[in-house]
Amino acid sequence: MLETFGKLSPSGNMDVDEQVAIFLHMCAHNVENGVMINRFHRSGEMISKCFARVCNAVIRLHPRLLKKPEPVPHNSTDQRWKWFKNCLGALDGTYIKCLVPPEDEPRYRTILNNEIATNVLGACSQDMQFIFVLVGWEGSATDGRVLRDALLRPHGLKVPRPFPFKVYDSDDNEKVAFSDL
Repeated sequence: MLETFGKLSPSGNMDVDEQVAIFLHMCAHNVENGVMINRFHRSGEMISKCFARVCNAVIRLHPRLLKKPEPVPHNSTDQRWKWFKNCLGALDGTYIKCLVPPEDEPRYRTILNNEIATNVLGACSQDMQFIFVLVGWEGSATDGRVLRDALLRPHGLKVPRPFPFKVYDSDDNEKVAFSDL
């Protein structure tokens, strides 16, 4: 998929599999170029270029991986969704553990279980296809704050306006009124 639709190709003496391995290793383990130079026996410049190429290929997959939402029709017979006329899907937040510098740990410490994590918001359509993902908020951020940011970003989560509805977060009983944005 990265080769076909993301236009990722071998470069110099590095095949696509190695480029993807470098990208995934850097993302998964939060390591710097110096570590990657020793692990993959490549120059720092090559590691940086490789990371940028794979990142751009992943970004090119955006139209294929993230779907445009369609509201639940009024005549829906789907037992799970027929009660949610005009609903675009469902959204929820989750925590993903991460490594941050010691001085940033207080901001990333989660409220409930005291772990260091980043807050991720995902929205899915009725057929469980991702339509929006927002990553990067500190673990201490409330769901309402993350949702508000997603809605106010220039290329953020798109929902019909004006907001004639309210959202209730079942995780912490925090009410977010879209009409207040």
